[in-house]
Amino acid sequence: MPSRLTFWLVLFLVGCSAAPTPTPTAVVPLNPLPAEQMTLSFPSPAYAIHVAQWWDLQALERDLGLVQEMGFGWVKQKFAWRDIEPFAKGEYDWYRPDYIVDAAERYNLDLIVRLDRQPLWTVASLPDEQIHDNQPPVDLADFGDFCWEMANRYQGRIAAYQVWNEPNLEREWGMKEPNPAEYVALLQVCYEAIKAADPQAIVISAGLAPTGGPLPHAMPDEQFLQGMYDAGAADYFDVLGLNAPGYKAPPEIAPEEAAVEANGYGNGRWFVFRHVEDMRRVMVQNGDAAKQVAILEMGWTTDPRPDTGYSWHAVSEAEQADYLVRAYEWGQAEWRPWIGPMTTIFFADTNWTADNEQYWWSIVLPDGSLRPAYEALRGMEK
Repeated sequence: MPSRLTFWLVLFLVGCSAAPTPTPTAVVPLNPLPAEQMTLSFPSPAYAIHVAQWWDLQALERDLGLVQEMGFGWVKQKFAWRDIEPFAKGEYDWYRPDYIVDAAERYNLDLIVRLDRQPLWTVASLPDEQIHDNQPPVDLADFGDFCWEMANRYQGRIAAYQVWNEPNLEREWGMKEPNPAEYVALLQVCYEAIKAADPQAIVISAGLAPTGGPLPHAMPDEQFLQGMYDAGAADYFDVLGLNAPGYKAPPEIAPEEAAVEANGYGNGRWFVFRHVEDMRRVMVQNGDAAKQVAILEMGWTTDPRPDTGYSWHAVSEAEQADYLVRAYEWGQAEWRPWIGPMTTIFFADTNWTADNEQYWWSIVLPDGSLRPAYEALRGMEK
C-alpha cells in the first residue's frame, strides 16, 4: 500500500456523493454448489497477514516469527516489479525476493505475492506527464515476461500470485479512467505466463477497492467485476481478489444497513466488511461459483488524526482487536467453503511512523510492539 492517501480515503471523499450501486438480488445464494463441485485452492478460511518488510530483512525475520507464533499459515508480501527488474528488461535483482522466499520456507509459511508497480523503463516512451506511480506498461508482454520469470524461478515455492491491485481506481491505473477490459488484458498475459512456468501456482485477480464511484476517478467494484466477466476474465484467475476494510461498522453489519444514511456507517453498501457478499453474488450470477474468494486486505484503523480524513471511521484499539476476531469468526461460520485467504493488514514496515496512515491499521508496530489486535488474533480459535 503506498505511503500517500490510500483507497479508503479516496472512496470516502468521492463515494459518499456517488449514486448508490444497485442492490444485488437477495435470492442469489452465496454458496450454490456443494464443496465437492468447487475448486478449493485454499483452506477455508486461510489465515493470512500482510507483512511489509522488503528493505529490512532483519525485521522480516522478527515478523515471520510473530506470524508463526500467532498460528497464521499464510503471509502476503508485495514484490514490486520495479524493485526486481529496475533498470532494463532482463536485468533482475533477485537478492531480496530470494531471501523472502527462503525465510518463509524456514518459518513454514505459505506466500501470497502481489505483483504490480511498473519499472520506469516500461513506460519511458510516454511523455513525463503521463507517467504515474502504478500503471500498466506500454507493452503488456513486458509484464508477462516478468510474471514468467517469477513463476519459473520460484516454481513450487510461491503458492499464489496477486496480479495488480485496485485497478478500479484511476490512481492505480496510471491516472486513467478504470477499464475492466484493459485490466483483463493485463491479467491474461500474467496468468498465462505464470501457468506456463508453474502450473500449480494459484493466480488471484487484483484486490478490488470497495467503492460506489464516481467515474472517472473510481468505478464501482460491482460494475468493474461485471465488466471483467464481460471481457472474459473467468478464464484468467483461479481465485477472485477483493479488499474488505470494515470502516466504522462491526463486521456483522449487512450492506443494506450501511446503505441507510441515518445508520451512520458511510451511506453505501461498500462501507462494510460484508460487502464481500455482494461481490460473491456477482460471481454466482456469472456462473463462477466454483471458485473461492481471497480477501487480500482487511482491517479497521485506529487513526485519530483529525486532519487526514480517516478519523471518521477510526475505532479504538479494543474495537480493532474485537472486530478482527469477529470477522474471522464470520468467515468461518458463514462463508465456507468459498472463502479462501482472509488477510489482515499490517505488520508495519520499520520505516512507517505515526504520520503514515498504514501505521494505524497495523497490528504490529514498526519497532515490533504488539497491539491488542495481535494478541487477540493469536488467541482466537482457528
